[in-house]
Amino acid sequence: MERTTLPAAFILAGLSIGANAEDAKQHGFVEDSQATVSNRTYYYSNDNRDGGRDQRETATALKFAFTSGFTQGTVGFGVDVASLVAVHLDGGRGHHPDANTFFPSDSDGSAAHSWSRVGGTLKARLSKTELGVGNIFTPNLPILVATDSRLVYQNFGGGILTSKEIDGLTLTAGKIDQSSGRATSNSTGLAIAGGTKDSNDFRFAGGDWKATNDLTFQYYFARLENYYKQNYLGLVHVLPLGNDQSFKTDLRYFDSSSDGKNGDVGYRFNNNGGYAKTPGEVDNKTWSAMFTYSIGGHSILLGHESVSDDGGFVWLNQGNVVDGRNRPEGNGGTAFYLFTDAIVGNFSRAGEQTNFGQYSYDFTKLGIPGLKTSISYLRGDDIKDVAGGSDHKEWERDMRIDYIIPSGPLKGFGTTLRHGTYRSDGSALPDTDQTRLIFNYSYSFL
Repeated sequence: MERTTLPAAFILAGLSIGANAEDAKQHGFVEDSQATVSNRTYYYSNDNRDGGRDQRETATALKFAFTSGFTQGTVGFGVDVASLVAVHLDGGRGHHPDANTFFPSDSDGSAAHSWSRVGGTLKARLSKTELGVGNIFTPNLPILVATDSRLVYQNFGGGILTSKEIDGLTLTAGKIDQSSGRATSNSTGLAIAGGTKDSNDFRFAGGDWKATNDLTFQYYFARLENYYKQNYLGLVHVLPLGNDQSFKTDLRYFDSSSDGKNGDVGYRFNNNGGYAKTPGEVDNKTWSAMFTYSIGGHSILLGHESVSDDGGFVWLNQGNVVDGRNRPEGNGGTAFYLFTDAIVGNFSRAGEQTNFGQYSYDFTKLGIPGLKTSISYLRGDDIKDVAGGSDHKEWERDMRIDYIIPSGPLKGFGTTLRHGTYRSDGSALPDTDQTRLIFNYSYSFL
């Protein structure tokens, strides 16, 4: 699961005789503040090889973000603010198929010229515990992931509490009640794939325990009212092998079940287009195991993911939510915490057994810092269709090149080229070739 983020860095340090920099550093609302202006320009091409409508669009977004420090005192207070404006540059007539995938639509169905969004978060800190309340959260938790796969980040709104009072243990809990998608200025409640009615109550709690420098355990619980409950267990271990070598083990297990009105009209899960033991309801267990061997600039990853037979894997997905007039809200765009969240497909239907691998290389070892490449392959078999047959298959091949200028006047300017080739037996997505070309730049000041 790979994502391209907008880079931003800002460091303030103080120096004094007889103290190190950290001791002498002045902390406060202003002293620890940072402001960043970021730009992302994005070309998106989706070539439907089965003869359907193709998509080719280009857009740019300008984002301003202000992150304050905390006021002095036992309880510190702060504020984060973010605003953005996105402009559609070119789509080619007939190459803007929907309002969910890349950019909002005007009333006539064509791409809108521009759109904007603004939000903020109020925050408080006591010791090593922080509480944030707002609508610009971009979490990356096993049970809640904000997608960054298009022009702008998906945002979530609500409250999140994070505590690091115990060394090696990070506890996180929260309630999320809204989402703003990758191509909309509006927010909606939350749902899952197929759900047209939204919920404003997604609660979660869990923690990451770093038992040693090389071993981390994870547990999280989440509940989306009237849709599903989910337990997650994870283990990450990195074994140093010396001579710039390591072996990483990453194990993940999800257990998901129905909640409340799930299965009723408006709250039905489409099970990702696959089989469901009880149609419309969530009933799934998914596990995955990933192993990565790294040596020098080389990295080789192999893994397997298993989706249980009774239903598809589930995660937050607001793409089918409708408004009071039964029209789509346009809040598309999702991500989830498994490697099979690929460029095109997600390999998440009932019974699916996916083998995957990836090779990556960091060219720093060859004297070209900032340049990285990767190629990955996923193949899913034994997929159960809506009637219970289990002979369906799909595969995807993804390639990626990233380059970030490491120094000079354009330091931090990044370019990403991604290409995905997806093929199936016709039981899931159409055969697709997808290309994304992304330019990122950010400037920090204060």
